[in-house]
Amino acid sequence: MTEAYSFAYLDESTKRMIRRTLLKALAVPGYQVPFASREMPMPYGWGTGGVQVTAACLVPEDVLKVIDQGADDTTNAVSIRRFFQRTAGVAVTEHTTEASLIQTRHRIPEAPLKEGQILIYQVPIPEPLRFLEPRESETRKMHALEEYGLMHVKLYEDIARHGAIATSYGYPVKVEGRYVMDPSPIPKFDNPKLSGNPAIQLFGAGRESRIHALPPYTRVVNLDFEDHPFEPTKADAACDLCGATTSYLDEVIMDDAGGRMFCCSDTDFCATRRAAGHAGRLAPGGEAA
Repeated sequence: MTEAYSFAYLDESTKRMIRRTLLKALAVPGYQVPFASREMPMPYGWGTGGVQVTAACLVPEDVLKVIDQGADDTTNAVSIRRFFQRTAGVAVTEHTTEASLIQTRHRIPEAPLKEGQILIYQVPIPEPLRFLEPRESETRKMHALEEYGLMHVKLYEDIARHGAIATSYGYPVKVEGRYVMDPSPIPKFDNPKLSGNPAIQLFGAGRESRIHALPPYTRVVNLDFEDHPFEPTKADAACDLCGATTSYLDEVIMDDAGGRMFCCSDTDFCATRRAAGHAGRLAPGGEAA
């Protein structure tokens, strides 16, 4: 750790303020709690909210994992991981099962989380009603009065136009029968992992100065209709590297002729399967397993 920095970069009074906000958010699951977001040494949109929440939660004994769209090796993940290595000196890992604190951008790890782990989401827009009602004063009233008819109308319009609910990410959920929440732009495939999760889930939006949270084992229900129930979706393929058929997949264009491959979005999950002997279509000598 570099001595010129406070532990995890933020000063102690700021971290105490964020921790108080987190306690309020955990006490009222799904409710957006305002906080005094600080300037961070990165542009807005690169995870400033998640970084501030991580900084407030980190202790020297923590093991940190950072993922971006499920991957450990992208620019955003590597930069944030190195940032905390430099300012906090904490241990880091690429294995979900080894991490005590996981900061994520737009994915929930494939490996089941456990009690004692904390999952921190980078959130660009925390307000689920923003694109239906742009006035913040009105959306606050709608949450207070539990008036979510506008969201159901939006989902119904999807059905009328496309024959199905077309929202593929940031799919709205209702938390403990009360607040409608935006789960950040995770794919709808990940939504079932929100409910009953034994880990603490924290959502930080730096630009919007909002934090919301899900305590362990919180009941989270996806908005839908009886005749059009919620369906998690993914590419109808197996991972070409490890052969997994149940994980969320990225599609990669291989050449100018349109050749393509599918691989697990979660790089740790894929690497763990390959280390265990599973092989996909494009693995050396492999077939889907």
